[in-house]
Amino acid sequence: MTVTGANLNYIGSITIDEDLLDAANMIENEKVQVLNLNNGERFETYIIKGKRGSGDICLNGAAARLVLPGDILLIMAYALIDFNEAKSFKPVVIFPDTKTNKLI
Repeated sequence: MTVTGANLNYIGSITIDEDLLDAANMIENEKVQVLNLNNGERFETYIIKGKRGSGDICLNGAAARLVLPGDILLIMAYALIDFNEAKSFKPVVIFPDTKTNKLI
C-alpha cells in the first residue's frame, strides 16, 4: 500500500481505507506491524478506520516521522491460534494498486 499522508498532530495510529480493511480481514484498533519498503523502518501501531473508497493510508503521531507520502508499505497483523489450526491456516494477502490503493 502507498502512504497518502502523514499527520504528526495526532496521538498515533495508521488510518486505513475501510475497503482495504474489509478485504484484508482487519479491524479498527487492531495492532499491526508496518514495514516501510522505501527506508527499511519497521514499527507497530494500531488501526483507525478511514473513509471507505478513499484509498487513504495515513500515518499519525510519532509514526508519521517514519514515512513520506508515496512510500510503499507492508501492513501485517498476527493472531494466536491453536497449533493444529495453524497447519491449515491460509493468511489473507491483498495487493491494491500502488498508485490509488484501490483493490484491483
